[in-house]
Amino acid sequence: MTYQPDAIRTVQLSTVTLPLATAISDAKVFTGRQKPMTEVVFLFAEITTEQGFEGLGFSYSKRAGGPAQYAHAKEVAQAAIGEDPNDIAKLYTKLLWAGASVGRSGVATQALAAIDIALYDLKAKRAGLPLAKLLGAHRDSVRTYNTSGGFLNASIEEVKERASRSIAEGIGGIKIKVGLPDNRRDLERVAAVREHIGADVPLMVDANQQWDRTTALRMGRRLEEFDLVWIEEPLDAYDAEGHAALAAALDTPIATGEMLASVAEHERLIATRACDIIQPDAPRVGGITQFLRLLTLADQAGLDLAPHFAMEIHLHLAATYPREPWVEHFDWLDPLFDERLETKDGRMLVPDRPGLGVTFSEQARAWTTDSATFGPA
Repeated sequence: MTYQPDAIRTVQLSTVTLPLATAISDAKVFTGRQKPMTEVVFLFAEITTEQGFEGLGFSYSKRAGGPAQYAHAKEVAQAAIGEDPNDIAKLYTKLLWAGASVGRSGVATQALAAIDIALYDLKAKRAGLPLAKLLGAHRDSVRTYNTSGGFLNASIEEVKERASRSIAEGIGGIKIKVGLPDNRRDLERVAAVREHIGADVPLMVDANQQWDRTTALRMGRRLEEFDLVWIEEPLDAYDAEGHAALAAALDTPIATGEMLASVAEHERLIATRACDIIQPDAPRVGGITQFLRLLTLADQAGLDLAPHFAMEIHLHLAATYPREPWVEHFDWLDPLFDERLETKDGRMLVPDRPGLGVTFSEQARAWTTDSATFGPA
């Protein structure tokens, strides 16, 4: 069977506002730098080809930036029409140059991420393979941990109850937020959760960039006794040197990277040995094309991997990493899709459905605030 040339016929962009059931607070709220999070704004891209293949991708923004992503994507999407959807790297470069005056990170590439991810979804569907299998998987399931139950707006009793429920649902690890102005409260919360879940359940903490270097070192030393899998974002996301010093000083691994918005920014983390576990986010760095570049660099440096958020995408990508990774479990996105990812025995299972294995739900369409279609009418 010979390859039949195909071309992108339409690109439909939609901006979707996902309301959160409870206003969410992490350390950035308690230090006065941000307001509680009440919604997440998504940019969805739906691509169709002349041969009738379809792909779905998304990017997102928390608290600010969603309208900017949507506006930028609308300016460059026409450049994809008529192109071969299989030539994803070529297409990414073309779209990047279409909006080159605003740079190669942040909103500029996050807008492209939705299109890039949709192209990978389409390509895997064309092949009849889950995306992980198209890329080449090392495993059919990935260790998973829960974050959405450990925010600081929840009482410690609520955090403990949610931890128990997560473990019962087959989720392997528990991550809780720290970084409160009173460090003693952080230690009390960590101690309470560790006692509640026992010594054998993996436990992580996340300070969301709210410590200075002195506090991070002192807290890191105090936290050693809890046998944590990692301490996440103890310092400002761009303080690579500070993270490197902390990683060298502590036995507990340091994890960071989720807030960085390009491969180039992650390269600095890697070059300075600023973390033991790197946490890139495919929608934030520009999509799967860029994320795969970053995985090669991280593996060469001997780093472990724990991608941030968007488990529907990152499950597939983590399954391709040579080293045993983690995937973050969030149930916030469940209403956006008709399917659910399965967890069992502490692991998230790669779905056997082609592509990402998710479809846009009717609820997501109801939460759509605007959309635009490019291509022939």
